[in-house]
Amino acid sequence: MDFENLYHTYYMQVYSYVLTMVKDQASAEEITQNTFYKAMTAKKKYEGRSSEFTWLCSIAKRLTIDGYRRNTKTAELSEAVPSEKDIAKEAEDRNMALQIHLVLHEMPEPYKEVFQLRIFGELSFSQIGMIFGKSENWARVTYHRARLKIQERMEENE
Repeated sequence: MDFENLYHTYYMQVYSYVLTMVKDQASAEEITQNTFYKAMTAKKKYEGRSSEFTWLCSIAKRLTIDGYRRNTKTAELSEAVPSEKDIAKEAEDRNMALQIHLVLHEMPEPYKEVFQLRIFGELSFSQIGMIFGKSENWARVTYHRARLKIQERMEENE
């Protein structure tokens, strides 16, 4: 088989076919080049059951799909691996949570319990007020004061 003639005859047609699949000129050029390389080095030679163009397009299609799968797996892997920034932020968040718990442990009642019910128990202010036999407004003010006390002690500890 005369590969030089095959290349000159079908290059633009195969390139156009690949370009319609990948929508990127650089990728289309690379896949087209790899298509002709595969055609020259393939163990299974062209058998003449289809046109040369169809044979080349089947190689190009297979290379395009393989490239897509490879890129998808790489993208999934890079998303699954946390960055150093993410790890540092998580460690910082854990440290901050520990400091808040330490400050909260020393806080007087009812501030301590109101803050815990609101943040950890995810209760509404009306539910917290009901637990204490007080108003919703009382729960809001107590929670707000608890937050201020925590912030003050956190700043003192820095």
